[in-house]
Amino acid sequence: MKRSRICLVVGASRGIGFAIADRMAADGHDVALAARSREGVDAAALALASAHGSRTMGTVCDVTSGTDVESLFATIERHWSPVEVLVISAGAGFGCPLTSTSDDQWQRALDLNLTAPFRCVRRALPAMVQAGWGRIVIVASVVAKRGESQVSAYTASKHGVLGLVRAAAVEYARKHITVNAVCPGYVDTPMTDDTVASVSARTGRSPEEARALLARRQPIGRLIDPAEVAEAVRFCIVNAGVNGQGINVDGGAIQS
Repeated sequence: MKRSRICLVVGASRGIGFAIADRMAADGHDVALAARSREGVDAAALALASAHGSRTMGTVCDVTSGTDVESLFATIERHWSPVEVLVISAGAGFGCPLTSTSDDQWQRALDLNLTAPFRCVRRALPAMVQAGWGRIVIVASVVAKRGESQVSAYTASKHGVLGLVRAAAVEYARKHITVNAVCPGYVDTPMTDDTVASVSARTGRSPEEARALLARRQPIGRLIDPAEVAEAVRFCIVNAGVNGQGINVDGGAIQS
């Protein structure tokens, strides 16, 4: 991209989402950050504006609410213009045996990891079609491509979101809109801290042992840096020939 674009990063107050927003701001784009916490998203937007001199906007949004999603896009359109680059990084998982997973837990995983991205993509597409250009990237997971024990609801929701990406990519390819997913392994983020705590509680290992166990799941022997995920997202945005892909950022755990 040679000119500044209107970018929206959902789930941007910390972790992977913040790293993505930071990379976009460093490239000179206007970046709207969305998250559930007003304090967190305002601090993140201010940090990016101070670091890069870019135009930023912090917006509060619960993406599991259709009303909030509509308000989010309308706010950006009112203050700036329609979203040209949409990156969805909001998501969460939990560890639980399949037979102990409740209907409510299952539904919450689908609502956040699949239905929320669907609503955001659906809302963003009309303006992109009208403009004749758009980029959409969803942060999925390596479990969008493989099954994993103790995370059946998370795995199913991430498989679903990869299907959404592939279908949308084909449907809108001739409109000069690309839709891709980035599929990280275990990343050094607060979400992985939660996973470490869960593994530690479930297995009796110390937090240090649990973290080392997750690091060893990846051939490089360490957790992925959020900035490495952000670079993969940037690749999807700047390269118009990349479409309908699930790009692994996992140190070689899944080879495709």
